[in-house]
Amino acid sequence: MPPSPSPQAGLVEGPGYVFDNDSTHSHEQHACLTTAYDPITLERLAATGVTAGWRCLDVGAGGGSVARWLAERVAPSGEVTATDIKPHHLAHLAEQPGLVVLAHDVVADPLPEAAYDLIVARLVLQHLPERDAVLRKLVRALKPGGTLQIDELDASYEPPLLTPDDATAELYRTFLRAKAGALRARGGDPHWGQRVPAAMRAAGLVDIDPRPYLRLRSAGTAELRLQLHHTHHLRERLIAAGLTERQLDEVRELLLSPAFCAVSSTLYSVQGRRPEGVTGR
Repeated sequence: MPPSPSPQAGLVEGPGYVFDNDSTHSHEQHACLTTAYDPITLERLAATGVTAGWRCLDVGAGGGSVARWLAERVAPSGEVTATDIKPHHLAHLAEQPGLVVLAHDVVADPLPEAAYDLIVARLVLQHLPERDAVLRKLVRALKPGGTLQIDELDASYEPPLLTPDDATAELYRTFLRAKAGALRARGGDPHWGQRVPAAMRAAGLVDIDPRPYLRLRSAGTAELRLQLHHTHHLRERLIAAGLTERQLDEVRELLLSPAFCAVSSTLYSVQGRRPEGVTGR
């Protein structure tokens, strides 16, 4: 086995989202995320009591499944705004009643203050170096009493459980280290999921309610399919982080093996409420 890559080896890019929505791989990325995480995200959103008349914001709306679900629940008198820096992949939502698609950079562009009953941001803030400032902006955009839900991953613990041998187990760990390095090189924090509750409290929210979700990466699961997809979507970044083409081929072979299973990243779904009279910090 070649030596493990250092987390930052060969990576010199500035900050930004590593999963380009203009990529030929973006549709598969959104499909995997929808299958893997919508059951969690939507169950948590339903628990807020979201109903007709609510105003909602979906930050970095991805494939649009969450925004569509929300629009169906706030109809006919409510409205959902689905934002993305590159929203063309949300064009299929144009005819959805009560749903507005908006090109918006949550870091640089303003948001209306005290405007939303519910805001959801899934797998967005951990990619942004300015995540704490963005979080405060989202708090200010909530109406007093409104709810913010942040769903983020923590990749600090995702060990292989079954592999054909020790060498392939180490190969998988090498792949995970390279992927984490690719995120950090762009200003991301692959462990930020575990830090969300404290960050939300520091931003002025109350009634913080964190829920961790752990799954298996095994044959037939969306969680494993997502990892396989990343070997293609992040190919250039993984190579920049020190992996070789041969190692990537071997990782793909391993992920397709019925002898492989591993623990997934932990998804933290965290809700917090803006109290009366708090303007954000």
